[in-house]
Amino acid sequence: MEGIWVFAIAVFTGFIAINNPVGNVPIFLSLTRQADRPTKKKISKKATFTAFVIVSGFIILGKYIFDFFGLTIPAFKITGGILVFFVGFEMIRAQVSSIDNQKEINFNEEISISPLGIPILAGPGTIVTAMNFTTTATYLQLGIILVMFALVMWLNHLAFLSSEYLVRYIGANKIVVVEKIMGLIIAIIGVNMLIEGIHIAFME
Repeated sequence: MEGIWVFAIAVFTGFIAINNPVGNVPIFLSLTRQADRPTKKKISKKATFTAFVIVSGFIILGKYIFDFFGLTIPAFKITGGILVFFVGFEMIRAQVSSIDNQKEINFNEEISISPLGIPILAGPGTIVTAMNFTTTATYLQLGIILVMFALVMWLNHLAFLSSEYLVRYIGANKIVVVEKIMGLIIAIIGVNMLIEGIHIAFME
């Protein structure tokens, strides 16, 4: 039982770092600045649900994808580790991620699908993190991964609904600090994935 809780916490930490709800608030505000509150709520629900469906597909079918394309765990961990590291590195440098393509665009309700649902919430970094957890997961662990990602999407939804309050009372500068800390955690996760991949490759 203790091992399950440790795994759940590790998964939650990985998802919350790569998919930072507080760090996504300024993006949500800029994309929905012309929308009223009911429309913002609708967009938030649709975006988080879209991201959940996309990432869940990779979580459930991850093993089959590996078998179909003949991918190996070491190769995936090494490549994924490099990708995740650079996502975190860009966040530390406080630059707009070229991977997530976080741009301001004119208001349109379809932003709930793209770019908000994908690639901002369900970007390559999130998908890589999810598949990294599934490479050796049991069916119980797959269920835990799905629940933890659903929890992170729910937290994103709450953050989006509270976006104006968060910026007003936390402050834009503090949100940037949170994003930098999350960036550091993400970079460390990426390096750890890289080390694990190299270790497994040489052990084989």
